[in-house]
Amino acid sequence: MRKRPDVRALLYERIRNSPPKFVHVTGVPYTVEAEVCDDPEKEDHVWMTMEVPQYGRIRAAVNTTSRSAREAGLDSRIFVAILQNTWTEKPETGLVECDGQSYAKVEAAVQVSYTPYEHEPLKELLITKMKAAVRAEVWGDLYARDHLGIHQIHSRRASAVVRTDLRNRDGALKLYYAQDNLAELFLFKFAGQP
Repeated sequence: MRKRPDVRALLYERIRNSPPKFVHVTGVPYTVEAEVCDDPEKEDHVWMTMEVPQYGRIRAAVNTTSRSAREAGLDSRIFVAILQNTWTEKPETGLVECDGQSYAKVEAAVQVSYTPYEHEPLKELLITKMKAAVRAEVWGDLYARDHLGIHQIHSRRASAVVRTDLRNRDGALKLYYAQDNLAELFLFKFAGQP
C-alpha cells in the first residue's frame, strides 16, 4: 500500500523551492512568547504558535520594534491600529495562498487611527491579547526554517529605512476572544510608511 505524502513535508519543500508566498493562516493559539536573545538589542518579535490542522504548528512572528530604524538613529516605534468588531462563528482553521491585502483599502473603508508603541509596551500588549485569544488569523509571508512560520505581518510599503515599496502585500493579525465575542484586527506600520 502506498503511503500518502505528508502535507507538512510537501509544504516545507514548496516553500524552500519558490519565492515567498503571501498567505492567510487561521489557527488555534497554542503558545505565546517574547523572542529571547543574548543581546537585548536584537529582541524584536512576539511569537504566537498556532495549531493549524493538517499543517501542524505554525509560528507567527510579529515585530515589536524596527531594529533597522534604531540602528539608523531613526524612530524605531511600531504604529498600531486596532479595529474591533464582534463574531458569531470562529473562522475555520487552514492555510491558503492569497492574492494580497492592502491597508489602503481598509483605510478607505473605515476610519483608522495608528498609535505609536515602544518595544516593551507593544510586547506586553501583544502577549496579553494573544494569550486571551481563542482563534487567530494571520496574513503575511510563509517561511520554513526549523519550523513553519509567517512573518512580514505589517505594512510592506516603503518606510523611513526600507526603500522597497511592495503594494498589496500588507500583513495583519486578527484575534478572536471568548469574552463578548470580540474580535480585533491589528494593522502594523513602521515610521515613514503611508
